[in-house]
Amino acid sequence: MAPISTPQTPFGRVLTAMVTPFTADGALDLDGAQRLATHLVDAGNDGLVVNGTTGESPTTSDAEKSELVRAVLEAVGDRAHIVAGIGTNDTHHSIELARTAERDGAHGLLAVTPYYNKPPQEGLYRHFSAIADAAELPVMLYDIPGRSGVPIDTETLVRLAEHPRIVANKDAKGDLGRASWAIARSGLAWYSGDDMLNLPLLSVGACGFVSVVGHVVTPELRALLEAHLGGEIQKATEIHQKLLPVYTGMFRTQGVMTTKAALALQGLPAGPLRLPLVELSPEETEQLKIDLAAGGVEL
Repeated sequence: MAPISTPQTPFGRVLTAMVTPFTADGALDLDGAQRLATHLVDAGNDGLVVNGTTGESPTTSDAEKSELVRAVLEAVGDRAHIVAGIGTNDTHHSIELARTAERDGAHGLLAVTPYYNKPPQEGLYRHFSAIADAAELPVMLYDIPGRSGVPIDTETLVRLAEHPRIVANKDAKGDLGRASWAIARSGLAWYSGDDMLNLPLLSVGACGFVSVVGHVVTPELRALLEAHLGGEIQKATEIHQKLLPVYTGMFRTQGVMTTKAALALQGLPAGPLRLPLVELSPEETEQLKIDLAAGGVEL
């Protein structure tokens, strides 16, 4: 049975965009994925995103994506919302991935803006609508123009929100003004997809986070969220400021690289990366240690 959701929090409030653990020879590590998922849920996540960019989705096969969804569901699917990343820049392929994720038992879908081919807004509207039409699962849009090259305009978000299965947006646009208008006009459940802006986005109407730093500071993220929801704004601000070195350190270079390094430092499943991503240099690892320690993370 899927965890309880509400229209305001269809996927929970604190979600981590989970890395995909690999074995030493680069194969999918399903046992490691289950152990990591269990650790993250135990730490306070009420949702996990698998097969997103942080899960190295560009370099995992469709079969591996399916195996990963089923393994994570088996481990924690009764305690957390499992959202499957199915976004590509090929609408037909995304539809196939969405239908497979539904058959595998995923609780929801994450659909990123098509990247590289830079479609117009009408193309975005038809792409996301086609995905939502193809499976009976709630859809979270993922607006990240820094990676995709194209933002989802507010008017397009408002149109997409009319679809009964498009219920949320993961916002990595970095524009609080546009977010404010889109939240007010669309009624979509809004999730911060930019850890540095977790608290600012809550202040303009976000309901929660889809986080990368949640791999190492989930309890602090939940405390920040609960303080804000409880009207303890000063406390939320203090937690936000305490986490600044973590936010900075985890994104000094590519986030999957730093996350897997941080997990390895904590003895948690991660494994190597698939090219074109590479392991941190010794100097980068030392800086990461400094950053995490400054934010109170025990290694």
